[in-house]
Amino acid sequence: MSQVREITDYLRQTVELGGSDLHLSAWAPPAARVGGNLVPLEEFLLDPDTTRRLILDTLTEAQRSSLEANLELDYALHLEGVGRFRGNVHLARGSHEAAFRHIPQHIPELGELGHHAVVHDVCTLRRGLVLITGITGSGKSTTLASMVRRISENRSGVIVTIEDPIEFIFTHASCLIKQREVGSDTRGFPIALRQALRQDPDVIVVSELRDLETIRIALTAAETGHLVLATLHTVDAPQSVDRLVDVFPPDQQAQVVTQLAGTLEAIVSQRLIQRADGQGRVLASEVLRANHGIRACIRERKLEQLVGLMEIGFKDGNRTIDQSIGGLLDSGYITREEALFHCREKRTFETPPPDPADAKKPKSIWT
Repeated sequence: MSQVREITDYLRQTVELGGSDLHLSAWAPPAARVGGNLVPLEEFLLDPDTTRRLILDTLTEAQRSSLEANLELDYALHLEGVGRFRGNVHLARGSHEAAFRHIPQHIPELGELGHHAVVHDVCTLRRGLVLITGITGSGKSTTLASMVRRISENRSGVIVTIEDPIEFIFTHASCLIKQREVGSDTRGFPIALRQALRQDPDVIVVSELRDLETIRIALTAAETGHLVLATLHTVDAPQSVDRLVDVFPPDQQAQVVTQLAGTLEAIVSQRLIQRADGQGRVLASEVLRANHGIRACIRERKLEQLVGLMEIGFKDGNRTIDQSIGGLLDSGYITREEALFHCREKRTFETPPPDPADAKKPKSIWT
């Protein structure tokens, strides 16, 4: 077998290729995710012992003990001259494997990411709940960091973040930013959230709403006059509302629905779609901005009506994922095949039969 390089070499190569993640798995070559695709970094396969050694080289003694006790580990890794990474170590068929997500040092502006002006407006809110949602790898953490940066540069106050692990490193601007990491700075999300309410915060940032108690305290914090930003693993706005309610026991859901209808200000659901020119990916996003109709819809649990209300609520900043995808398709950023794969209503993007009158019809559902 060819010479195995050090873990720092593979992480450096991932960054140099413009990759987002490095994957180490037994009986597979080390691979980087570049532009959404996996690219092998070696021609040979890693055996389980080599994979384990490469992974353990990134861990402290305390982290190794935690991994041994829990069989999996989330942590942050900083390599001088290479960059910062979020690592996840786990076992698969008894072998240690890992994924390392590269965290750029530069926190991009919302406009650089491709977000619409309505997301800029969300950053001016003083209270309420704002959710950034999407599947793993859809850029939620980057959007959240970009929003925190914008808030910190444009208002005065205290921002408390609760993260697992800390990814982007913020510098104090007009705001004082307190970053707390689960495991090293606090025992868990629920206790950190409770304590945050006693730390004179203006903005509370939760890297992920994972469980019932965290969601409950986040709703209470938003209800009592704080701006709460958080991420959630859901694919669109209606599913996000449904998930927040369904995590509670049936006898508590009526109260939660009332709280949510009163505190929810915005949901930004995002997806990264392969560009038509093959040069990386482009952002498509669904934005729900709570208005009177949407709050009533949530209160009455008529979630099937949310998409329709977003379609007609453009003046309030609402837009559906299909409207966003339609704009990208008409601008030539993505192919019709990608649009069909990612859209909500496929019939919207299916190629219609030839019709001479089509030339007189609007070519986009983007308004």
